[in-house]
Amino acid sequence: MIKITNLEKIYRTEEVETVALNDLSFEVKDGEFVAVMGPSGCGKSTLLNILGLLDDPDAGSFLFNGTEVAKFNERKRADMRKKNIGFVFQSFNLIDELTVFENVELPLMYAGVKKSDRKARVDEVLEKVQIMHRRNHFPQQLSGGQQQRVAVARAVVNKPKLILADEPTGNLDSSNGNEVMQMLTDLNEAGTTIVMVTHSEHDARYSHRIIRMLDGRTVTENILV
Repeated sequence: MIKITNLEKIYRTEEVETVALNDLSFEVKDGEFVAVMGPSGCGKSTLLNILGLLDDPDAGSFLFNGTEVAKFNERKRADMRKKNIGFVFQSFNLIDELTVFENVELPLMYAGVKKSDRKARVDEVLEKVQIMHRRNHFPQQLSGGQQQRVAVARAVVNKPKLILADEPTGNLDSSNGNEVMQMLTDLNEAGTTIVMVTHSEHDARYSHRIIRMLDGRTVTENILV
């Protein structure tokens, strides 16, 4: 699904040049669950932004399902992102003014899905993540674990091929964190490819493979299954 080769990303200001990704290469196969680890500042978030087509590299190749996307313009990136990728963030990123149902429905609205179809798909995914009983509540009325369930539901409602998770349990206690990791595992076992950035060795052990980064490069890879 993902093949990146000699990827580079450099951030420049008038005074400083920061190399975020330095000749980075690796692949993620369809159906894999990969954890990316490393110290703060090693390039994990930059990598996730490029994999999520939120940013573009300065050099190198990025094949997504066999298509070279490294030089896509923003419109093309947005179109491919909308059809193929779901995001789960540490801070949930739910919209406070919208109900649980409306938050999860939002990606379908952006994708132009008919209202009748939207309701069926939202109800289906809310049942899957066991938050249906909170469908008319607002985010502030939910616990952290429940908010992350809603965020996962929003990420998968469009049935994306790939989920990118950025510290998905970072704001949760261990019990809620384990529930979220089990949800991601279940989605992966159902066929969704997952790339997760994490500082947690515990969470990383849910994956098939751990990629460890340092100074914008891959330094080790550990296969767990």
